[in-house]
Amino acid sequence: MRVHIGTDHAAFELKNHLVTELRKLGHEVVDHGALEYDDADDYPVFIIPTAEAVAADPESLGIVLGGSGNGENIAANKVKGIRSILAYNTDTARLGRQHNNANVIALGGRMASPEESLAIVQTFLQTRWPDEERHARRIDLLTRYEQTGSLDAS
Repeated sequence: MRVHIGTDHAAFELKNHLVTELRKLGHEVVDHGALEYDDADDYPVFIIPTAEAVAADPESLGIVLGGSGNGENIAANKVKGIRSILAYNTDTARLGRQHNNANVIALGGRMASPEESLAIVQTFLQTRWPDEERHARRIDLLTRYEQTGSLDAS
């Protein structure tokens, strides 16, 4: 699977750890930076291109990282076609894929150990969207609103 990943300084080490581990697991990882540590960098510079790459590559998934993951989650969700979730354990990662067909996961580099973060990411990448009617209907409503600014079908 192709996996796009991006972070600012706050999760720089975690990103590098995940890139290494995901490649060992056979994933094609596209690293959108940061490519070097800079404690004054700004997360949108890395997160928005990561989300744009996922939106342009519907068979891929994305990982966005920061200190808490909150700002990165918000930034990713600004990109049309992205459904990003903030996950803090394997259950939220699994449910984000099953119920929301999330295509991006946000994690806080200061919120979990590298091993816990890898387990969360692996759960996200391995969980398949079951395309259940009730969940698909809700995602269709979100997509309609994103495209038209209205929840009405007309």
